[in-house]
Amino acid sequence: MGEMEGGFPFGGDPEDLMRSLREFAEAQAEHVQEAQREQFATLTLNTAVELTAAALAQVQTQGGVDEQAIALRDAMRVLFPEAVALVSAARQGFMRER
Repeated sequence: MGEMEGGFPFGGDPEDLMRSLREFAEAQAEHVQEAQREQFATLTLNTAVELTAAALAQVQTQGGVDEQAIALRDAMRVLFPEAVALVSAARQGFMRER
């Protein structure tokens, strides 16, 4: 490619080229932010599930089936609101600026 008039080697208007490059860079930045929000939401949801499962695994139930079911329900009364809070945070992070 030879140099064009005014010393610009690519032809066309340098301002148009810069504007196009800036728009491209902004679009790429938006895509990266979206991917980061999705990754945050996914990690938060996975964390909520893993923490709930780990906490339930720590519950030591005794007695018959009915007593064990009551113990697990009692544990879930404590764990469930925490899991919901994590899921809510993930959803808000994912839905924000969408």
